[in-house]
Amino acid sequence: MEFLSQKQLINLRSIDTPTVANAVEMHKTRDNTEGFMGWDIKCQFPDLGVMVGQAVTATLDTTTPGRVHEKSARFDMFHAVEDMPAPTVIVLKDISSRPFHGCHFGDGLANIAKRLGAIGLVTDGGVRDVETVHNMGFHMFSKGLVPAHGNFGFCESQIPVEISNVSIRPGDVIHADVNGVVVFPTELVDFIIESAHSVHKKESEQFSWVQSDDFSLRKLRDRS
Repeated sequence: MEFLSQKQLINLRSIDTPTVANAVEMHKTRDNTEGFMGWDIKCQFPDLGVMVGQAVTATLDTTTPGRVHEKSARFDMFHAVEDMPAPTVIVLKDISSRPFHGCHFGDGLANIAKRLGAIGLVTDGGVRDVETVHNMGFHMFSKGLVPAHGNFGFCESQIPVEISNVSIRPGDVIHADVNGVVVFPTELVDFIIESAHSVHKKESEQFSWVQSDDFSLRKLRDRS
């Protein structure tokens, strides 16, 4: 697994997520409809800004009646977080029988995860204790909020998962902000950083021209 350098992390944190999405499109390795999550995954703490890290994945089931929690599965994920040198983003896939009631993360897990090196969470389940977790500076991207953890339990960790129709592999880069979540492999990082500058330059020039006296719909059509 390839890990992000500090220089790469600093550069990625300076770019907003829509610009990252535009930069990924320039690589032409995947269709423009792929690699970004939908509005079902909501940024719970917009004021925390950009979240950048590498994925540690796991599956959970919290709503199956009578389910017994296997402690070893939880610690498999904890060890994966601790072992990754780059900041990690925990990606949790809900495999519950009642997914709209699944609650996967609260202040207890956030406290442990942050201590081990995680900076945030992306899940298609629910979260809770959001006031306390927000005060920790720990990012949360989820479907919504749920007050109870149910029959909480991890199932598997460090396997490919799918969140909001996006496939995430362990080690993939997660880039997210108030606009949403984008996922891409580490081998695209340098290309994205370089391309983001081109995106910014092109957009800045376009904005300035639209506001200038030279703008007209005819000229806009000619430039398109």
